[in-house]
Amino acid sequence: MSAMTDAWNDAETRPAVAADVDAVKAVTDAAYHHYVERIGRVPQPMEADHAANVAAGRVFVLGEPVTGLVVIEAFEDHLFLDSIAVRPDAHGQGVGRRLLAFVDARARALGLDEVRLYTNAKMWENQKIYPKYGYEFVERRVDGPYDRIHYRKRLA
Repeated sequence: MSAMTDAWNDAETRPAVAADVDAVKAVTDAAYHHYVERIGRVPQPMEADHAANVAAGRVFVLGEPVTGLVVIEAFEDHLFLDSIAVRPDAHGQGVGRRLLAFVDARARALGLDEVRLYTNAKMWENQKIYPKYGYEFVERRVDGPYDRIHYRKRLA
């Protein structure tokens, strides 16, 4: 097992703090950059105000150094998964799975029984991944310049 695997495997997902903002930006940019050419624009997570999201308590990170992260927001009837990002060199090591499990647990802890998310229609890899984790297709909708596939997961 590599030191990098040990770092995230032994770590718990924790709320991001101000000192994590640069890492949050770096991991997000690394995770989404390869989509720029495909979708013809910078993906929305790369343009997010990471400092504001961290300050608002919406960002949770995994690993030291940060290997993956989620940006979430609680609403009255669901938890919205705004972004999930895994450092490319950590793909295939279970980081995304652990982050998605954290999102489910966080929703339950907040008394919410549904998680919602969307992905760009041109990010077809995600359309294969999310159903494997219990997400069901809701609709395809164009929101401004973004063609998005909306999903939801009902928690038992």
